[in-house]
Amino acid sequence: MHYGPARETSRVTPRARGFAAATTVLFIWSSWLVVSRAGALTPLTVYDLAAIRYGVSALFVLPVVLWLKPWRQMSLARMAAVTMLLGPVYILLVFGGFKHAPAAHGGIYMNGALPVITLVLSWFWLSRRATNRQIAGSVIVVVGVVLVVADTARIELGTAWLGDAMFLAAAVFFAAYMVASRVWEITIPQLLLCSSLLNAILFVPVWALFLPSEITAIPADSLALQIVYQGVVPNLIGLLLVTYAVRTIGAPATSAFMAAVPGLGAILSFIFLDEQLGPLGWFAVALLTSGIVMMALRDRSATTPPIVKKDSR
Repeated sequence: MHYGPARETSRVTPRARGFAAATTVLFIWSSWLVVSRAGALTPLTVYDLAAIRYGVSALFVLPVVLWLKPWRQMSLARMAAVTMLLGPVYILLVFGGFKHAPAAHGGIYMNGALPVITLVLSWFWLSRRATNRQIAGSVIVVVGVVLVVADTARIELGTAWLGDAMFLAAAVFFAAYMVASRVWEITIPQLLLCSSLLNAILFVPVWALFLPSEITAIPADSLALQIVYQGVVPNLIGLLLVTYAVRTIGAPATSAFMAAVPGLGAILSFIFLDEQLGPLGWFAVALLTSGIVMMALRDRSATTPPIVKKDSR
């Protein structure tokens, strides 16, 4: 009789840790929006922020990549594709967006629109049909994004529209990576190789030799914050926690947690940056969150066709 409760405890503990990991990632990604916007408001150029992101993370992943040698399991074409999708164009769009638009818009347009873009790309690439619940959730998300556009026009945030367009373009890049990573079964070491190390090799020398920089023009504490947050926290810690959460509580539950990123990001940007959304904007955040949760929940009545792998090597 003694072993029953002990066995139950052993089953519950990993799941509880999975929920804790998902919650931590929620705060990491939400606060990253605020830190990135804060960095964009400093004299740092978008090239500085990109160099920090790639350069610092590359220093941490280099020993792991050299030890595991993930390039042995990747074709050159796939390695180039993943590196490009997470490369300088993508990250410069992200930081360019933060130069023009509030932090909350980053969460709304990147995190909020990401599930819809991923659904569309999956349909084109994998011929995977969306469920009725996913379609309804997508409609809600699109309505939420339209309301944010209306709220921005009402508040007259100047060039915020340009930042929003950059965020949406960045979301297309990341959504394409997500679909590719599923089809090609990209592992974490392969992701670290392409997203951090190869992009650092490609971008950092160009930045150091040719691109404008103001990295010496900001206080040391502000620079340290960007180094830690751009180079370490979301790229490494967040990645590992997301992986653990997906394995313990499942992808739908983890995605549901991530649905709160736009809302929490808006709250944190209001607290720390005094960036305000109008009433229409806050309603849009709530609408977006409900739509993303609807898309993230597993539809048990729907059957998902298997992915047919094609060797593109």
